[in-house]
Amino acid sequence: MLGLQALFFYMFSIVTVFSAIMVVLSRNPVHSVLFLILTFVSAAGLFLLTGAEFLALILIVVYVGAVAVLFLFVVMMLDVDFAALKKGALEYAPIGAIIGLVLLAELVVAVTGNVYTPSQTTTTAYPTPPLAVTSNIEALGFILYTRYVYFFQVAGLILFVAMIGAIVLTLRHKVGIKRQSIPEQVARNPATAIEIRKVESGQGLR
Repeated sequence: MLGLQALFFYMFSIVTVFSAIMVVLSRNPVHSVLFLILTFVSAAGLFLLTGAEFLALILIVVYVGAVAVLFLFVVMMLDVDFAALKKGALEYAPIGAIIGLVLLAELVVAVTGNVYTPSQTTTTAYPTPPLAVTSNIEALGFILYTRYVYFFQVAGLILFVAMIGAIVLTLRHKVGIKRQSIPEQVARNPATAIEIRKVESGQGLR
């Protein structure tokens, strides 16, 4: 059993690392999104091997089933000129390099070990309930919707604002296309909505 578990661990790990690299290196944005979906699925397999089934379900249901598929449809449907977007990429290279160095420093700190010891923390850690009594999903839900309920609401508000910002940024009004105007429809009256024409006998409308 341990050998089979190790085999799946290395398989999921190799696929996750390879697909994550291809997300960045792929020239076609549609291929990048497909590799991103493969990364999420492989990461979900790793979470299942470690016993974190809640995180695995979140990756599959939320990220693969909603976010990544939404990215895929947006990239395929929007008429985005990627060549024009890449022209100004060098202007933001210094800022991107700074952000990359900060992320690298965080990864080094996370991999090498914890900076703070348990004695230096001010919060009290809650004991993990036994799995025979409470499952991981039930324990996480109890903590999330009781102690961290305000943080959960703030995260939802941030995602809502991000969704509105994405809609505003991608909205394009083309000239010459008729669009629905709600105020004009509400303000219509018989004088503006009905046109009466006198038709002579034996002639139709032209």
